[in-house]
Amino acid sequence: MPSRRLFLVSAAAFAGLGPVSAFAQSADRPNPMPEELRKDLERDPTAPVLGNPKGDITLTEFFDYNCPFCRKMVGTVQKLISSDPQLRVVYREWPVFGEGSYFAAQASLASLKQGKYWQFHAALMGLKERAVEATVMRTARKVGLDEDKLRADMKLPEVEKHIRNSSELAEHMGLMGTPTFIIGDEGMFGEMTLKEMQELVARGRKTLG
Repeated sequence: MPSRRLFLVSAAAFAGLGPVSAFAQSADRPNPMPEELRKDLERDPTAPVLGNPKGDITLTEFFDYNCPFCRKMVGTVQKLISSDPQLRVVYREWPVFGEGSYFAAQASLASLKQGKYWQFHAALMGLKERAVEATVMRTARKVGLDEDKLRADMKLPEVEKHIRNSSELAEHMGLMGTPTFIIGDEGMFGEMTLKEMQELVARGRKTLG
């Protein structure tokens, strides 16, 4: 997909910087966010949800298993969820770093059918090497997934639909790369501290309150 290369170049240009506005390259970013877009972003039935499913506000994360900053943010997001019992977190698998990332996203989404998404997600984010078919399937076996079923479920329509929707949403909003966090009418791109994340959530609540 041509747009993936653009997102990769954009992400590389900002590597090493602190968090910046996720919408910096989008001149026509909706503000406030249209409700139809918010529904697509936050209420997609194919998207995994962590935290409180009935929370008072939703944080959406766009990520890639081969994104080093996404891997660094796993613990921070977990701490954020633990510190905020009313936070709902939606995960959008957005594989922008090549075929290995795409395979990892397919496998991760397929693991929902075996009830092991969170274990698999954390294990993939904890990889010290690149996520490719061999490392992904080795990780799948380590967390107790049935490999044959996993490979079959990777071909399910909802898996491809989720990945396609992530790409379309990202392109529509002009996102720069991963990780991108969106809440309320604001999006931030890059590695963030727990305090910065909490402040982002607070601003989201203020905007939507």
